Amino acid sequence: MTVAADRSQKRPSRTHRRFGAVGRWFVVARRWRIAQWWHKSLAIQLLASMLLAFFASQAISLVISWDGYKSAVQTAVRTELHSRAAAVARLVEVAPPELKGDLARVSSTDYSRFWISDGATPDLDGWLDEAFARFRVPLHDLFGIRVENTPVGAPGVKTILSPEATVAKFLQGARWSTPAAGGAEGADFPARARYVDYADMDGAGVLVPLSDGRTLNVAFYKHLAPSIWATPLPLTVALTAGLVALVGAFTARRIARPLRQLTTAAESLGRGEAGPPLCETGPDDIRRTAEAFNRMQERLHRFVEDRTRMLAAISHDLRTPLTTLRLRAELVEDQNLQGRMLSTIDEMQAMADATLALIRQETTAEATRTIDLCALIGSTCEDLAELGYDVTFEACDRLPYRCRPDGLRRAVRNLVENAARYAGKAHVRLVAARTSVEIVVDDDGPGIPADKLDEVFAPFYRLEGSRSRETGGAGLGLSIARAIARQHGGDITLRPRSPGLSAAVTLPV
Repeated sequence: MTVAADRSQKRPSRTHRRFGAVGRWFVVARRWRIAQWWHKSLAIQLLASMLLAFFASQAISLVISWDGYKSAVQTAVRTELHSRAAAVARLVEVAPPELKGDLARVSSTDYSRFWISDGATPDLDGWLDEAFARFRVPLHDLFGIRVENTPVGAPGVKTILSPEATVAKFLQGARWSTPAAGGAEGADFPARARYVDYADMDGAGVLVPLSDGRTLNVAFYKHLAPSIWATPLPLTVALTAGLVALVGAFTARRIARPLRQLTTAAESLGRGEAGPPLCETGPDDIRRTAEAFNRMQERLHRFVEDRTRMLAAISHDLRTPLTTLRLRAELVEDQNLQGRMLSTIDEMQAMADATLALIRQETTAEATRTIDLCALIGSTCEDLAELGYDVTFEACDRLPYRCRPDGLRRAVRNLVENAARYAGKAHVRLVAARTSVEIVVDDDGPGIPADKLDEVFAPFYRLEGSRSRETGGAGLGLSIARAIARQHGGDITLRPRSPGLSAAVTLPV
């Protein structure tokens, strides 16, 4: 029983292990998110760099100046103490004997005590005991002034001594010393005047011999902060850092906003969307970048338009000679030769029509809008199934996506028709990831040789070499599908599977 009890105490419970693992995963996730923000956000990097440089410079300067600051404060305190002690000593010397004690007592302040003692200079420990006892008496009691509703000597009256201040604290570092200011303030003192440092230099004292044989005792005590964190300086630095952060955030936002607009415009241009020119404002570097992007966008649109017009003109002008050839072929008396000529002309006509269809697809400015991608692919598969194709679609949840629906439907339709035509059956599914979504079309057909996976995307290329319209199209289906996918910023890849082929339309999210 004892061994079991010991084991039960040493072994962490299941709940503890569970929450411990959750805590570790929480820490890892939080660190990952911070690293992700750092790598992805220019504004955060700029702001963090500014604050890091600010805190580093302030920390170095404060560390360097802290000792000098404490030394300057201690020197100023002793200089003031010596001057005040000299003034009170002169005043006491000329005062009537019965007033000397009261005059010294009323010269006390919150952080100093004055009193007259009989005899010569006492021993150091006895003098510090007397100073500590006098500092324990609040200034109101020392002057005989009662705080309202508070009797004399009540413990509730505040003194300058902290609860941890003791005689032992006063004795730390106690020694007889010379004036910190070099003796200038002690010029009015008798030669037998003594100086005291105590409480680790937080306290100082002056003992001035009087002409009547007694001694004027002056004690000062104020606890200086042992570290910079106990002073108002960290708060000042924090407030300054807050102001720097506000200004830095505003500046970083001004710099990052045009870059985000440039990123959005570049993404839209890569997806084939015709967007408005960027605003050419801001600093010179950003403004020149926006100007260069606008010029590039204009040149690309002009190049595409010129190429499209040229191909459209060529495809349209081919119709006239093809019609002429068809009329001349009708005059050929050899029926066998005439049939072959008309078949070739029909093939050329089909290629010209397919080229015109491709050009119309590129020149049609379909609006980009958000649709349910799952519903779009599902309806396309249903339409093909109604036409007699063996197509199955793997149902999925609603997936909003911004695209040109008609173009994307045509690309998927081409892939599914190819799979159903050459493999007899097609299976379509959606695979959603964090940065992309894939429309996958699988089949169990003969597939495509590995060395032909890229060639099949070339215009008018067909693996089936008969060129018959009954066994295949003009060879533009995959070219059109890839063009549409790339207009959306994605691509089409063909992957062999056993058996069959897998065609995947990868679209960016």
